[in-house]
Amino acid sequence: MARSITVIPARNRQASGHRAAPQKKIRVAAYCRVSTDQEDQLHSFEAQVDYYTKYINDHENYEMAGIYADEGISGTNTKKREQFKRMIVDCGKGKIDLVITKSISRFARNTQDCLMYSRKLKNLGIGIIFEKENINTLDSTGELLFTILSSLAQDESRNISENCKWGIRTKFKNGEMHLNTFKFLGYDKDENGKLIINREQAKTVRRIYRDFLWGLNPAQIAKELEEEQVPGCLGQTKWYASTVIGILKQEKHMGDALLQKTYTADFLTKRQVKNNGEVAQVYVRDSHKGIVDKETWNAVQEEFERREKFMQKHGTDRYSYGSECYPFCEKIFCGECGSLFTRHSWKSRGIIQWQCKNHRKDGKVACTNAYVDDADLEKGFIKAFNRLVGEREKHIERWNSMKLDGTPLEKIRAGQMMEATESGQLQQYVPEAAQLVLEEITIFGAKKYEFAFLEGSRVKVSV
Repeated sequence: MARSITVIPARNRQASGHRAAPQKKIRVAAYCRVSTDQEDQLHSFEAQVDYYTKYINDHENYEMAGIYADEGISGTNTKKREQFKRMIVDCGKGKIDLVITKSISRFARNTQDCLMYSRKLKNLGIGIIFEKENINTLDSTGELLFTILSSLAQDESRNISENCKWGIRTKFKNGEMHLNTFKFLGYDKDENGKLIINREQAKTVRRIYRDFLWGLNPAQIAKELEEEQVPGCLGQTKWYASTVIGILKQEKHMGDALLQKTYTADFLTKRQVKNNGEVAQVYVRDSHKGIVDKETWNAVQEEFERREKFMQKHGTDRYSYGSECYPFCEKIFCGECGSLFTRHSWKSRGIIQWQCKNHRKDGKVACTNAYVDDADLEKGFIKAFNRLVGEREKHIERWNSMKLDGTPLEKIRAGQMMEATESGQLQQYVPEAAQLVLEEITIFGAKKYEFAFLEGSRVKVSV
């Protein structure tokens, strides 16, 4: 029997005599973005918001579902685009039927993000209309074109990134800085973009350099600044030792500038990495007025280097750590085996003692050097320091020679010792004095020690 095929035409609802159901309005959201905070870009941003507000309200089939707008944010990833992420969440909650945006590059410059989010919304039945490209992601014919154009948008972003890098590096080669002074303590910029000293912040910078050369470690400096509620570059009063170290090693505080310390490793993630020679650097001497003089800055760098060599010599991994003033910590060493002496405290009994770290090894006595009472060490320091005071005339010629011909750090150490011994003998132990002048102590027994001072003097005492 022959096969019979009949085509059943679509029904015309009006012709069937049924009343057409009222058409439901489409809830439309608009997404706007500009990538910089420059004035012309912000005008563009405001224009986008005004345009889409009017555009949606003027369409009788559209219902406003919101304007989602990110201002001054890059489109290469969605990490910091809070409004974009909020829009995606609202789409998932069923609050939006359609998204409209100016172009693919406004939506995202990352091909992966473009495809992922468009397909995520497509699976929810939500289309995205890109006006410039005239693409609706719900149209089957738009998928291939959308993929190609989103790749082009990403490549455009790469070109922009490369052009920006070229521009910045050209400025660096000409000695021009690219510096955000909002996150840099001690300087502001004038109308020409030149660095000018911020007087109040400069006081804090000078204080940090001075305190470090007076013997305070970065943790102590941070604690004092925090206790006194001294504001940082962003006005914050929370200080960290790492922040203090960064300030102490910042060459811009002496008026020079090392340019291209970091570089952007990936234009999509904007990940900044330390430049260890992968990209050419430029060093500009006397590029601007310094907050501290070059001798002070160089003395601080010498002190960092001295402490590093001190730790290597004694096999320790820290130097004068902690936020309290304990001048003897990490500075006492055994005269028998060379190991570090560690501090043991029994507060309930009021006892503080020091013992060789190598006293016991594998459960057996390895070093026979004696315990040392903290009070005896304090007496020993007073005795050693007062001997230097008594013999001041014998040392003064050497100290004057250091001040005249020494390195920046030697000049400072000689001057500090001259000033400290000029005040006369100590009547009692002063931790700050020990922190200022003491380099290390060698223990030869419970009552016999050798004190080494930072300007080079060595004094043996018994208590």
